[in-house]
This record gives sequence, C-alpha cells and structure tokens, in this order.
Amino acid sequence: MKTSQLVSSALAAALSMGAVGQAMAQDKAAKEKCYGVAKAGQNDCANLSGTHSCAGQSKADNAPDEWKYVAKGECKAMKGMTAEEAKAKAKK
Repeated sequence: MKTSQLVSSALAAALSMGAVGQAMAQDKAAKEKCYGVAKAGQNDCANLSGTHSCAGQSKADNAPDEWKYVAKGECKAMKGMTAEEAKAKAKK
C-alpha cells in the first residue's frame, strides 16, 4: 500500500512541476523589459552598463540603463524605453 502511495505522490509532484513551469513561461511571455522606469532598488536584473548583475541593485530612480518587467504593451505608457532605445540614449 505504501509503495502505491509513494508512486502516486511522485507522479503528482512531477505533473505539478510541469504545470508550474508552463505557467511561469506564460507569465514571462506576457511581459517585456522596460528601461528607465525602475525605482532605486527595484530593478529586475543586470543593467546595460554592466555595473551590477543582480536584481535590486539600482541606485537611482528611473535610471535609463536599469529595467524591470512590465505587462506587454505598458512600457510606452510608463514613458519607458526598449533595450535599443536605452542603448542609444547611453551613447549620447
């Protein structure tokens, strides 16, 4: 009896992991990187200038090389930039 419960539990865990991974992939697909809108300490990952490589390390509000994920289509409404626009602004 215990063996069948163990197998059932393992199967349920494996199936739920697939569902979680799929949900995370869908969530990321519904978002886009938006540069210049992250508040200090609220960036999502490394910046364009390469001064740090982790989330939460931005030092200034709305720095053009810092980004965060926003809902797809919301970046422009927030007065944010794409990666290409942020790179062009950094070159000036």
